[in-house]
Amino acid sequence: MIDLRSDTVTKPTAEMRKAMAEAEVGDDVYLEDPTVNRLQDRVAEMFGREAALFVPSGTMGNQIAVKIHTEPGQEVITEERGHIYNYEMAAMAAISGVLARPVPGEDGILRWEQIEAAIRPKVYYRAQTGLISLENTHNMAGGSVYTKEQMDDICERAHGLGIPVHLDGARIFNAVTVLDIPVSRLTERCDSIMFCLSKGLCAPVGSLLVGSRGFIEKARAVRKLLGGGMRQAGVLAAAGLVALEKMTARLREDHENARLLAEKLSELPGLVVDPKKVRTNILIVDLAEGWDAPTLAARLKERDVLIGWVHPRQVRLVTHHDVSRNDCLRAIEIFRSVMYQ
Repeated sequence: MIDLRSDTVTKPTAEMRKAMAEAEVGDDVYLEDPTVNRLQDRVAEMFGREAALFVPSGTMGNQIAVKIHTEPGQEVITEERGHIYNYEMAAMAAISGVLARPVPGEDGILRWEQIEAAIRPKVYYRAQTGLISLENTHNMAGGSVYTKEQMDDICERAHGLGIPVHLDGARIFNAVTVLDIPVSRLTERCDSIMFCLSKGLCAPVGSLLVGSRGFIEKARAVRKLLGGGMRQAGVLAAAGLVALEKMTARLREDHENARLLAEKLSELPGLVVDPKKVRTNILIVDLAEGWDAPTLAARLKERDVLIGWVHPRQVRLVTHHDVSRNDCLRAIEIFRSVMYQ
């Protein structure tokens, strides 16, 4: 199978499995797991922050941040296709008692003018804006990337109004690969950051929440509240350490493969994708008349190619460590034969 559904399907590498088997462990709820502590310290160092917290999933990391930054009855501004709004089970409402305020952005990227227009006026009988959430890279906008200048501008203006900014950086290392700057610089103005180890970095489980020491102390308590307190989690953190040190350096290969897919698929009648917009490892492809996404996905699966679909006329392909350039070339030929046989 050539699995292009998501980079979440990546398998841990042999080096990760070895590190997991040999990991020194303790009880992380007692703060005594040395491998977890080492992972958290390394992440804090990489991001130039005071502390970090290992959490089971990116969704939990995002929702912990929402709960800490907001009060019940407030709103969270987010791009309308954002993961935190569309794919986290309305958790911000269920857990924190806040409402998402979705705003459409061009290619998933919000400008301050759009955000400012959605901020509620300071009137006691109106729900107040408690948080702004950005997503970099933006999953459902085809892996689009906020530049440092765009992020800094939003953060500075939001802070001027007393509004914190959380970054859903599930694939932040894809963004820094494109921009060629340290992750600490790109994210330095955000109040909190979440990123995933379990997507393109190939670790089997886990995400990190990053921020100030006080923020992370609160986050640890909320993590426990949500059932995220882990015991001998060093067996998972060990894979995360390998992911950070080895897998971040190879993401450029995934980006090149995604552009190859985009260039070749754009040549096929019935498929619409702009290769110039494919900057990272995700491409969203629109289907012209005559095809629907579920049918195309089913036909491709019969030929051992797996893709995702996000709309009846729109499919998503994601490149990753477990899909080679040759796999991509073979997938293109299978697309061609399925659509024009």
